[in-house]
Amino acid sequence: MNTAPPAREPISPLLRMAIDYGPLIVFFAANNLTRGPELARLLYATAAFMVATGISITVSFIKTRHVSPMLWISGGLVLILGGLTLWLQNETFIKMKPTLVYLTFAVVLGYGLMTGRPLLKLLLESAYPGLTERGWRQLTINWAVFFIVMAGVNEAVWRTQSTDFWVSFKLFGTIPLTLIFAAANIPMLLKNGLQAGEAAKDPPVPPEG
Repeated sequence: MNTAPPAREPISPLLRMAIDYGPLIVFFAANNLTRGPELARLLYATAAFMVATGISITVSFIKTRHVSPMLWISGGLVLILGGLTLWLQNETFIKMKPTLVYLTFAVVLGYGLMTGRPLLKLLLESAYPGLTERGWRQLTINWAVFFIVMAGVNEAVWRTQSTDFWVSFKLFGTIPLTLIFAAANIPMLLKNGLQAGEAAKDPPVPPEG
């Protein structure tokens, strides 16, 4: 009797991007299209963000019978901190959410480095065919440092800039920086055994923090 779990259905790069970044686009649109005081608009956008995140997780499960660990972490914090934001009507919680997401990712990767476990494979869910152990270790270090830096950037932006600027930065700053960073790792991956054909594919990136 075959008890092996069913294979995951492949997901297109476009759908993957929609699942990972769609809620952020909804957050940005809701904040900018809503009329009223700044806090009221952010609260409305936060509620929309929570709904969109729930839909994103549901679509991921329906399409692939699977939800990535990074999406679970990010989505869980959206629902918890978004709920606190709405309940207490305090914008601090939702603004600190990216910081907590990034630091959680960094801690997980740091733990993996210390224990010798390939936790980056679990988070990014990418096999990177041919990549050596040295390559995996360097990639893990790179992403851990990136997450720490991005946590600091988020703190700096939300504490020194307006809410509208912070919301815009999440869409027009965070996503491009993440994609550029992922692509910038490709030369290092190729030097450490990644197959050239795999490098031409879209590099896996984490969902928006």
